[in-house]
Amino acid sequence: MSTLYVVGTPIGNLEDITLRALRVLREVSLIAAEDTRSARVLLRRYDLHTPLTSYTDAYARGKRDKIETNLSALSQGDVALISEAGMPGISDPGYELIRAALDAGHSVVPVPGPSALTAALAVSGLPADRFLYLGFLPRRAAERRDLLRLVASQSMTLVAFETPHRLRDALDDLAEILGVERPLAVARELTKLHEEIWRGIVGQAQAHFTATEPKGEFTLVIGGAPEARVATSGDEAEARKTLQILLEVGVAPSLAARAAARLTGWPRRVLYAWATSEEETDDEPG
Repeated sequence: MSTLYVVGTPIGNLEDITLRALRVLREVSLIAAEDTRSARVLLRRYDLHTPLTSYTDAYARGKRDKIETNLSALSQGDVALISEAGMPGISDPGYELIRAALDAGHSVVPVPGPSALTAALAVSGLPADRFLYLGFLPRRAAERRDLLRLVASQSMTLVAFETPHRLRDALDDLAEILGVERPLAVARELTKLHEEIWRGIVGQAQAHFTATEPKGEFTLVIGGAPEARVATSGDEAEARKTLQILLEVGVAPSLAARAAARLTGWPRRVLYAWATSEEETDDEPG
């Protein structure tokens, strides 16, 4: 069977490509890219002429034929999967192809590369020994606030991505739910010409980005709560709410129970029983 290489590519500065990544991109029979335009820029820079095909989230969700096309290519030779920037599958498309390749018996091999997540965390000045990655904060204000309430009591450093047009609203929600004194680092345009790393507290960030128009791609590194809350039997309503939110955004019951257990302190087996009970109730005919 062939190999699907999951290849990390630069998040901005093209010099951040690894020698191994260049070799793999040169040797595979096909490159499946999230964005063929940005992929061509990289390939031209390093004089690579490997055939290129597109692969995006829309294809993964709605067009099974694209997955089948890439699986067909895997049956004939090795394929490299690259996202627009960074590691495929980390808040980027690629999971469905990776899962399909594994199910078909192919090898899936990582070729590590740059990541805005770890780059921002490393230079934030906040603890990086334990952290909780939230991905892109939800677009809808209510969902974003629900998520922040879920993690408000976590002692671990929090990391999230945010877009420029939602940054100010996100900072307002951070101030309301986590508090204006919560430590925060805001990394913008990492490794690019206008890279900026702002450090302070949430209240100061609100003032800074009110006076300064947010531009570019943002990674937020948020200090953990001063003291982690210990769940008690009196927190059942909150534990159920936490579980419900995870289930509503599509997390599988087993994973939702595990995540809710870590967030609330409730036993995973109890949470899983609630999750499967709610799932059965939803499936009942009305």
